[in-house]
Amino acid sequence: MRIAELSRRTGVPVPTIKYYLREGLLPAGELTSPNQARYGEAHLHRLRLVRAMVETGGLSIAAVRDVLGVLDDPDKSLHKAMGTVTAAVAPPNLDDSDEVAREQVREFLESRGWHCNPKSFAFKSLVSVLTTAREVGHHEFFRQLDTYAEVCLRLAEADLDYVLGAPNQDAALEGVVVGSVLGDAAVAAVRRLARRELSSRLTAPEC
Repeated sequence: MRIAELSRRTGVPVPTIKYYLREGLLPAGELTSPNQARYGEAHLHRLRLVRAMVETGGLSIAAVRDVLGVLDDPDKSLHKAMGTVTAAVAPPNLDDSDEVAREQVREFLESRGWHCNPKSFAFKSLVSVLTTAREVGHHEFFRQLDTYAEVCLRLAEADLDYVLGAPNQDAALEGVVVGSVLGDAAVAAVRRLARRELSSRLTAPEC
């Protein structure tokens, strides 16, 4: 298919597709003339995945490039892939310098029997969250972590079931991306819906 057809079938504008090609997010098509190229189903699938990561997942172009590197690396293990995707979706400039928050995270992990490298993005992300909570005066926010952990364990099990149920390694790696990027967006959306529902039940006037 030509680039115009690729655009029509994905809803991605032609200039954006050309930008993705220049940035290496989309492999080059098969040249049919100096100014024309042909694209296949693999391009269609990759473009839809890129669009999902950018538009739904909110990832930057640099983050998308890192995530795609996971998919294109034949030697990447699922565990390492999860680490790379986690790092890619982590917010930039994490502030993990608050020693009180760092100690709260260490104590939380120790109480759960969980192991995490303090240099990892997951550890730093949680420290950054608790740091921000302390800065805005919510010093007891860290007490929410155990409740969150119970819910998140079930989410993590669902993520792993989804990935490990894939028919092959390539599909499993893509499942890591979908589960991490779109899964986070889905969890945030469902959480908002649940809060809205519970709030309406608790605050709506009685009939």
